[in-house]
Amino acid sequence: MPISLRASLDYTKLQKDITIAQYEKSIQTAFQEVADGLAARQTYSDQLDAQRSLVAATQDYYRMAEHRYRTGVDSNLTFLDAQRSLFSAQQGLINDRLAQLIAEVNLYTALGGSWKAQSNPALAQRSP
Repeated sequence: MPISLRASLDYTKLQKDITIAQYEKSIQTAFQEVADGLAARQTYSDQLDAQRSLVAATQDYYRMAEHRYRTGVDSNLTFLDAQRSLFSAQQGLINDRLAQLIAEVNLYTALGGSWKAQSNPALAQRSP
C-alpha cells in the first residue's frame, strides 16, 4: 500500500475516533445535565416546603405580635420586628420559587426542549 494512501487511511481513522469520542462526551454531558436537573428539582421542592412552613410560622408570630401590640401588652418594636420577619420569609419564598422555576427551565432544556425568549407586548408597553 502506498505511503500517501496509508497516511490518508490513518488520518481518516483518527478523525473517526475523534468524532466518536466527541459524541460519547456529549452524551455523557447530556446525562449529567439531566441528572443535575432532576436533583435540583427535588432539592428546590424540599426547600420550598421548608420555606412555606417558615412563612406560616412567621405569619402566626406576626398575628400574635399585632394582637399583643393592639391590646397594649407589647411595644411597637416587637410588632415591627414580627412584620420584618414575615416580609423576609415571604421574600425568601419568592426567591426560592424563582430558583425552582429556573431549575425547571434548565431541566426542560437538558431534556431537549428549546427555549426561545419571546417578547410580550403587554410587558413592553408597561416598561418606562
